[in-house]
Amino acid sequence: MQLVARLENELLTEESYFRCQLLREDLARLKRLQELACSAPNVQAFEKEGRMLAWTPDSLRNWELKEALDPFLQAFYAAATIGGSNAEDRLLAAWRALDARRLERLVGCLSRVPRPEGG
Repeated sequence: MQLVARLENELLTEESYFRCQLLREDLARLKRLQELACSAPNVQAFEKEGRMLAWTPDSLRNWELKEALDPFLQAFYAAATIGGSNAEDRLLAAWRALDARRLERLVGCLSRVPRPEGG
């Protein structure tokens, strides 16, 4: 799977401790998703289990990722079970959207002041 290979390569060159930790966690999640894709009886069961992975600390804010997480899980299942370059491209695009949404939420959690208006 291209996504796993990309993240493994990023981990080798990443200098940020925070980003390295996130990459290690992501790789563990993706490996778990690969296992789930092999054992799930159908895409609905896969999605249900995939939503329960800790995409945010202690899964407390997973619900905020639903808009990006559901398309990612569908694309992951297709790439893992059907394969092909189209499925891989769809997966990478869905991953980028999920990763951006999640980082937005994580950074927002760390912020101690509201964002300035217009800035």
